[in-house]
Amino acid sequence: MSTPDRTANAPPLDQPAFARLPRDTGGPVFAEPWQAQAFAMAVRLSAAGWFTWQEWAQALGEQLRLAAARGEPDDGSHYYEHWLAALEQLVLAKGLSNREMLRERKEQWAEAYRLTPHGQPVELSAAMHGDHAHARVLGN
Repeated sequence: MSTPDRTANAPPLDQPAFARLPRDTGGPVFAEPWQAQAFAMAVRLSAAGWFTWQEWAQALGEQLRLAAARGEPDDGSHYYEHWLAALEQLVLAKGLSNREMLRERKEQWAEAYRLTPHGQPVELSAAMHGDHAHARVLGN
């Protein structure tokens, strides 16, 4: 894993990388918490120097091109799925994680989701690594 260039800063939201970002007059809008988290992770990793905004724009643009080639509608409904795919691509390319670690974490979140009562926030317990009994609900 290489050391990040900590001199890089996240750009303002009027940059081309954010041109298709769902927003209202107050800024970015998120239909679900995971979308805001994916957004924040990309901004934070770039600000920490792990990738540049040019790299980010290229990765996101590639995901959007692939979606168009698959015939997905360009209506914004899948925008953050493409954002997340671009983020995963960069995390792998920069050696911040590997496919197995990503797969395991996705499985842990899926299991926590299945074990969480309807209407309750889903949380991944730090102790959940392989032990499904440790998925817990916030506030309990």
